[in-house]
Amino acid sequence: MSRSAKKGPYVDPKLLKKISNLKPGDKVVIKTWSRDSEIAPEMVGFRFGVHNGKDFIEVQVKEEMVGHRLGEFSPTKKFVRHGGKMQRELESAKPAAPAGEAKK
Repeated sequence: MSRSAKKGPYVDPKLLKKISNLKPGDKVVIKTWSRDSEIAPEMVGFRFGVHNGKDFIEVQVKEEMVGHRLGEFSPTKKFVRHGGKMQRELESAKPAAPAGEAKK
């Protein structure tokens, strides 16, 4: 459910405070657990380490990301693969390329 328009977008005040001490383009990763914070225009150019429940996923904020949430770029679930008989057949049909030929 989206936030009320009269309240405005939610951005964690701690994030804004951390951003004010840095300049865009720095290699510093700002760690945060605030996955629900919206990406504001002031955040463009910064690197955030967004917690996914286990570790921090590094997110480089770009212009197109403004208006989205930080959590959208740090998936919490890891897709392994679908199993079963069909999957094994597909994998066995793929020929494995030698490492030396791939660098041509």
